[in-house]
Amino acid sequence: MNASEDGGPGRPLGNDYEGTCPEETESGVPLPPWEAAAASVTLGFLVLATVLGNALVILSVFTYRPLRIVQNFFIVSLAVADLAVALLVMPFNVAYLLLGKWIFGIHLCKLWLTCDVLCCTASILNLCAIALDRYWAITDPINYAQKRTLKRVLGTIAFVWIFSGAISSPPLAGWNDWPEELDPGTPCQLTRRQGYVIYSSLGSFFLPLLLMSLVYLEIFLATRKRLRERARQSRLGAVASTRHRGTDDDPEESVSSETNHNERSTPRSHAKPSLIEDGPTTMTVTLGGAITGTSHLATSTTTAIATSTTVYQFIEERQRISLSKERRAARTLGVIMGVFVVCWLPFFLMYVIVPFCPGCCPTERMVYFITWLGYINSALNPLIYTIFNLDYRRAFRRLLHIR
Repeated sequence: MNASEDGGPGRPLGNDYEGTCPEETESGVPLPPWEAAAASVTLGFLVLATVLGNALVILSVFTYRPLRIVQNFFIVSLAVADLAVALLVMPFNVAYLLLGKWIFGIHLCKLWLTCDVLCCTASILNLCAIALDRYWAITDPINYAQKRTLKRVLGTIAFVWIFSGAISSPPLAGWNDWPEELDPGTPCQLTRRQGYVIYSSLGSFFLPLLLMSLVYLEIFLATRKRLRERARQSRLGAVASTRHRGTDDDPEESVSSETNHNERSTPRSHAKPSLIEDGPTTMTVTLGGAITGTSHLATSTTTAIATSTTVYQFIEERQRISLSKERRAARTLGVIMGVFVVCWLPFFLMYVIVPFCPGCCPTERMVYFITWLGYINSALNPLIYTIFNLDYRRAFRRLLHIR
């Protein structure tokens, strides 16, 4: 979606074409040269970054073997939606901003607005599908691992795009207040009929936002519970390890004890004292056997203690790594929801409020700022969902030939 849905880029908003905002039915005033230059550089960079980031995501999944797993098709679908925003929606918005008017005709205007709603809605609903996928994977990992088949994932993705089409297509079927032709000064804007505004905003944003909030809240609570359980297990493991070391005899004491025991149980009566020549030999053999047995026992005891210590250290290390991953996952959830809300909430509040408030006329710069804030989400999604993942970073470096 874009500012044209709310009164056209660069124009305040109103209730209809004869609204109370005086400038909204007139256009044709381009930006001053310095503003046009700044906007061209900034928005051009944003478009290129969005294209590059999402293209890398798509290529990474299909070219890097570790990423070719079924759940990553949700990421691919999200990247396709965001890439479509960058290729089909953003450039026309930049041109509209720089020229100050729509010069591409009524039919391309309708197509542009429909693509805008379709792609942005698909992007948001793909975020919703990813949230549900993560929720089921965390709350029911064993059963969901069997249910998460390619057929099921592709079916979910198809539903996302079909539902997005159901949100974006009604204006093409007549639910609109578009003019028959666009005069040079008439803005290209989506219908602001109140019924459609409620319908599209609920389907595109507010219901997905509610669902994502509930899902991520459940994920956060489940993650926090697991963190606490694993932290408790880690503490218990540390205590058990300490007690184990404390209760086991010291290696040297064990060796000494075993030596004394063997010495006491040595059958010295087998020696023949009357045969002086045999005495030393017999004693040597006897003591040698005792020493050899002691050595084997000492080695066995030391090995057992070392193995036990290694096992405890391995468990503690695994627990530490797992806790670290869980904490990173919890922080990522906060980033996901925070960025999504910051990017899209201002736009949809404006989109819903203005048709019901005839006197509400946001300024040109506010309209464009809020509109492009929503578009920025398509540029940030590759960062949020992939850059935090080591496999994606490796795939990006390979594709970009960076060591």
